[in-house]
Amino acid sequence: MNSPTATILLSCPDQQGLVAKIANFIYSNGGNIIHADQHTDFASGIFLTRIEWQLEGFNLPREVINPAFGAIAKPLNANWQLHFSDKIPRIAIWVTKQDHCLLDLLWRWQAKEMAVEIPVMISNHTDLKPLAEQFGIEFYHIPITKDKKKEQEAQQLEILKQYQIDLVVLAKYMQILSSDFVAKFPNIINIHHSFLPAFPGANPYQRAYKRGVKIIGATAHYVTEDLDEGPIIEQDVVRVSHRDAVVDLIRKGKDLERLVLARAVRLHLQNRVLVYNNRTVVFE
Repeated sequence: MNSPTATILLSCPDQQGLVAKIANFIYSNGGNIIHADQHTDFASGIFLTRIEWQLEGFNLPREVINPAFGAIAKPLNANWQLHFSDKIPRIAIWVTKQDHCLLDLLWRWQAKEMAVEIPVMISNHTDLKPLAEQFGIEFYHIPITKDKKKEQEAQQLEILKQYQIDLVVLAKYMQILSSDFVAKFPNIINIHHSFLPAFPGANPYQRAYKRGVKIIGATAHYVTEDLDEGPIIEQDVVRVSHRDAVVDLIRKGKDLERLVLARAVRLHLQNRVLVYNNRTVVFE
């Protein structure tokens, strides 16, 4: 669609008339709703919705929409986000040494599957610097050490500010972010294999192979201060058999990590993910 749109993601305590109030705000200001989805979590008593409408013909200027909608949303004790389809998000990709997720994201970006800008990569090693140079992306090598981690994270935050980054994607970045860092920059997506918590640490595929696991998978989630326990955006699995060697498990795991991370990033960029109570509603 060439015509720009606005999207509201909203969650609030469930009550009567919510859909009508939100839709009427858009209708009364000349808007045409093109997508609308909603969900009620009855166990938590929370209503969640995603509504997208065309900006062409909408009576309110963009800078007025958020405060005007707030007059409706605040009495509902709502949390909401407002996004515009023609704002191109800026992503920073963080890596260590593995390149499979990085290459997949860069290929999708180059193929214009994702409408993003990727101005910068950050790594605690220099192994993947040639890939950044190949794609014309600025590369920052920031080794992480226990005694200087606070200073190094401050440097990372300054880079994110300098490049006006909207989202950090951890494409197999093998370092733990501090709770202070996550509090200052919460928009972070991570990817990991599905062997957590059964096979944490080094060589999970080898240990899973010895146990004779029958499925492997991958999980993409938002990063929180609780390691690998953030709200899940996307997951997938694939079956393995006794014929599969360790190298086959690793190959299948990497394939899934590529796909699951790409799906999660795309869903986030399309403003289809709403977080509440450390879980997500994904409006497909």
